Amino acid sequence: MRRGRLVDAAVLVALLMGAVATLAPFVLSVTTALKTTRQFASTPVLSPPAPPTVENIVTLFGRDYDFVTPIAVTAQVVVVVLVGQLLFSVLAAYAFARLEFPGRDALFWVYLGTLMVPQAVTVIPLYLMMTEVGLRNTFWALVLPYVLGSPFAIFLLREHFRTIPQDLIDAARLDGAGTVGILRHVVVPVSRPILTTLAVITVVTHWNNFLWPLVITSGRTWQVMTVATAGLQTQYNGNWPVVMAATTVAIVPLIVLFLVFQRSVVRSITITGFR
Repeated sequence: MRRGRLVDAAVLVALLMGAVATLAPFVLSVTTALKTTRQFASTPVLSPPAPPTVENIVTLFGRDYDFVTPIAVTAQVVVVVLVGQLLFSVLAAYAFARLEFPGRDALFWVYLGTLMVPQAVTVIPLYLMMTEVGLRNTFWALVLPYVLGSPFAIFLLREHFRTIPQDLIDAARLDGAGTVGILRHVVVPVSRPILTTLAVITVVTHWNNFLWPLVITSGRTWQVMTVATAGLQTQYNGNWPVVMAATTVAIVPLIVLFLVFQRSVVRSITITGFR
């Protein structure tokens, strides 16, 4: 009994240390964002703001640097990519999971193998393609490489669709439903938790996307939030309270998203199949 309590205490300590290591950067970001430049320069980094100020956030959305535009561009990119990823990933995953056609498994594994290709390898070919068709520094250049689905999304959904009992699909076919009807009335409704998880992953990934927007756009017209935040370090000569204010503004929507959909994410993890 005593040994069990020691093990539980050790696990608890390890979890607390992990929580501190995870949350500390976010706490530091918020506290720094609420300090003035003078406070940041004259007080220890870990000291709380005294008193807190929203001056840095006002600077972000003021005339010095209009942070509204990068947020709006990022939100548009995320919405378009999210809709495209869900739509085309569902269609492709269902085809790989349930439809019979020559070379299906070979094509799937070849497509899945692209997960091993680093993003940096594809940047130059994608850049040349977008430049050749005249899409450089446009909205469509930001979304087209991602809107038609991704290997990870298709793999995740395919494995889940394979757990759906064939009897459900056969019953829908007997009722006269075609492939689209089966997807709409059977597959998608029973897959809502995994689709929600995929949506959260997609939003977080493309909300934080940096490399491709940095390469394919220039100027402020189609500047996303990550690129705008990186530019603050140069524009304001390393004004870290302003940079941390931008980081805090970028984090808040993701925290709200997780709090809203955390139950669906946990549920998708616990679902391992149908009985």
